Amino acid sequence: MFVSFFPQPKLFFTSAAVWSLAAILFWFFGGEQLGAVLGFPPAAAGAPPIIGIAVLWSKPFLWFYIYFAACVVIFYAFWSWYAPHPWQNWSILMTAVILFFIYFNVQVSVAVNNWYGPFFDYVQGLMSGTTASTDTEFYKGLADFSWLALVGMNVQVINAFIVSHWIFRWRTAMNNYFVANWSRLRHIEGASQRIQEDTMRFSQIMEDLGSSFVQSIMTLIAFLPVMIQLQAHITELPIIGAVPQPLVVAALGWCLFGTASVMLAGIKLPGLQFRNQRVEAAYRKELVYGEDHPDRAQPATTAELFTNVRRNYFRLYFHYIYFNVVRYTYLQADNIFSLLILGPSLVAHKITFGALNQISNAFGKVTNSLQFLLNSWSTIVELQSVHKRLRAFEATLQGEPLPDIDRRYLARQGAEDPA
Repeated sequence: MFVSFFPQPKLFFTSAAVWSLAAILFWFFGGEQLGAVLGFPPAAAGAPPIIGIAVLWSKPFLWFYIYFAACVVIFYAFWSWYAPHPWQNWSILMTAVILFFIYFNVQVSVAVNNWYGPFFDYVQGLMSGTTASTDTEFYKGLADFSWLALVGMNVQVINAFIVSHWIFRWRTAMNNYFVANWSRLRHIEGASQRIQEDTMRFSQIMEDLGSSFVQSIMTLIAFLPVMIQLQAHITELPIIGAVPQPLVVAALGWCLFGTASVMLAGIKLPGLQFRNQRVEAAYRKELVYGEDHPDRAQPATTAELFTNVRRNYFRLYFHYIYFNVVRYTYLQADNIFSLLILGPSLVAHKITFGALNQISNAFGKVTNSLQFLLNSWSTIVELQSVHKRLRAFEATLQGEPLPDIDRRYLARQGAEDPA
């Protein structure tokens, strides 16, 4: 699943994690200030945020774009020299492009959140009659949001297109790798299904799950400082009272509770899904044999196999009852949780309408990021079951030398231009 698309996967992912951590640490401990030498100084301490689309090409942002590109080029150059791979343009360069677009959209969300505060305070002033304004000023405020939304939407569309192609390239690499070893895999039950269907399902799930995971991490990194800054308006939490970092404590506690509850409720689902795939494969295989052999797929045999299918599905449906009860109860409660913790401050008139919108939006972004496992648990269950099937499939190729796979397969892939 990985060696076909990534160079030396274990070392590659370890080096990517170490390099990313080093780049992040260097950025926070000097790299950000280094831009001033090149004419891209960071934002002044205490300066109000730039409102509107102009923030995306401000000097601090431009310096980060340059820094990010430099880190990617260095990493790509090393792996191109150390372990060249026919799919390295997609597995390294296009991965970096996808990560950048996700980061860019997260920054658009931060810019929108910064727009909320002054605009809704302005709206509150209009509604209370304490602020004088003109139609032009009002529509200019809406235009600031519209430009951000337009840019964010188009970048998201472009990124979705690139991600779809990136995932299909990965599926192509897996397909070519398994087909190159077909003579050693063809005797495994469901070999054709695993190459055609399971690689397709694996790539599709990774498209949804991988993008969501990366976006959750980046959203958390971007919005956690915003929420920490905004919690100056909040002095205490209901029942608990005054605590340090009240919004952070509330978000972490609430999300840990929800994630633990859903994981506990769904702990049996991966095994049940895997068992379902096995009985489905057995039933399908008998029907396929029946297409060519009249003595196969007899009514008694197919009835018994389908009974196994029905029994497993009914068991799965039963376990999904309490899983969905826990999951949807938590998600419904999540809709009002931010208002619940803001209650004392609202009643005490300590926050304005603009601050309420900013805090609610930032809190929602942070909690939604922390709820990644909760929101994606059903998809993760499906991925685990597909992964089990492909890992069992790959086990045949492990522990024995491949038939010149490193030379013939990789050379042929390079000659065919994977792009």
